[in-house]
Amino acid sequence: MDARTGRSAGSRLCRETLERVDPASRPAVDPRELRPRVVHFGLGAFHRAHQAVYTEAAAASGADPTGIVAVAPRDAGVVGRARAQDGLFSVTTRSPAGEKPRVVGALVGALHLHDDGDELDGLLTSDATTTVTLTVTEKGYHRVPTTGVLDLADPRIAADLRLAADLRTGADLRTARPRTVPGRLAVSLANRARRSGAPLDLVSCDNLDGNGPALAGVLRDFVGASGWADADAVLEWIAANVGFPSTVVDRIVPATTDRDLDDASAALGVRDELAVTGEPYTQWVLEDAFRAERPAWEHGGARFVADVAPFQLTKLRLLNGSHSGLAYLGLAAGCRTIAEVLATPWGEGFVRGFAAEVAATLLAGGPDPVAYAESLVARFGNPAIRHELRQIGSDGSLKLPQRWVRGLREATTTSTIGEHQTLALAAWVNATRPAADGGQLFGTTDPAARDLAECWTGTPAGVTARLLTVLGAPDLADDTALTGAVEALLPGLAAGAIPLLP
Repeated sequence: MDARTGRSAGSRLCRETLERVDPASRPAVDPRELRPRVVHFGLGAFHRAHQAVYTEAAAASGADPTGIVAVAPRDAGVVGRARAQDGLFSVTTRSPAGEKPRVVGALVGALHLHDDGDELDGLLTSDATTTVTLTVTEKGYHRVPTTGVLDLADPRIAADLRLAADLRTGADLRTARPRTVPGRLAVSLANRARRSGAPLDLVSCDNLDGNGPALAGVLRDFVGASGWADADAVLEWIAANVGFPSTVVDRIVPATTDRDLDDASAALGVRDELAVTGEPYTQWVLEDAFRAERPAWEHGGARFVADVAPFQLTKLRLLNGSHSGLAYLGLAAGCRTIAEVLATPWGEGFVRGFAAEVAATLLAGGPDPVAYAESLVARFGNPAIRHELRQIGSDGSLKLPQRWVRGLREATTTSTIGEHQTLALAAWVNATRPAADGGQLFGTTDPAARDLAECWTGTPAGVTARLLTVLGAPDLADDTALTGAVEALLPGLAAGAIPLLP
């Protein structure tokens, strides 16, 4: 009997019960035939609805029997649920046309970053493992927001560095159990360099501008600060043998609710505690800069290009940028989901107007901004996807430097900051207001919540400049035309009134 669900193990989705599932909804591969060749950090909903689906398609093509061992950096509970289900889970694609779950069989193992550190190191140093992928969100890289370097003052990074410094030899490092993703990867890369030295690719799938170099940078910073006698040799080996291709990943995957679990379980005929939902659209663009043998993700529709930057910038600034703007505006207007925002009189116009203003800051060679904006209107308006605004609006201090700040800087040098960009910034400012319970006004969360709240303790006329400084944008804070325009919008937003812009 499962203590959490009150159901017997026999009613849970697993290999034993898979025969009860409609054949059309069963995995495209037999998980027992797969081999652990990919290690993925971030056993969350997005990975299950995105990279796992592409990897299963690669295996189903017959190109290679690649399976994934997924690692949970923090939540040991999801590891237990994955093991109880033999790694099986369902993905339900939702659209106005209907929905139906399909079981995915790409996972061949689940580990916890710290508790299973020895086994994880064994995988990361094995020649059989050729690829590591990551979806750990912006927070998982432990970077200083203003510079992008590894935050050596972060207590968790400092603890991992003390652990690494105390373990001077390769033999000792085999038993090290770091608690952060950069610490774990850096230690295991050193171990791999000292053993076989086989090449490896580390593929960041997080929403970071230049996510490949960003990941490479924090790992090099960790090794450089480790105190290892052979740190320089490890860094040379990484430069020659470890690939850090940049990527763009895209699929709207809302946080799973109890209702989602119930719906998937009812459709499958067995209980699925790892069920996820997603929109029909999915994209994966990867820089063709691999050092080791890679999975044949193209069989799932992945695209390999020489330069991912135009695609990455378009996605960050148009999709993620407008998504954040819609979230803060929608929260001010009393909406709960992105689809509800698109149903307002101003939702579609905001997406198109924001995209038109940002288009001038994009690189040539990427998607057409006008067509891309129209696709966003259709995707965001999908009523079958309940993407909560509080989820999208959380961690703004980490997301907005990538999504807005750099584009705003470029707009000030090439022309002027547009009305839609200004409105979005004002909506974020409004959303940082402290609530009576000590949190943020609309229930969003942010690692810089305390610093953001303190910005509201001074004179009202300076709040925008103080908040922009927290975002690492003192130059924009000094732009009195921008801060004045933002603060002129705050009374209306505080009253829930969203202006209709041309």
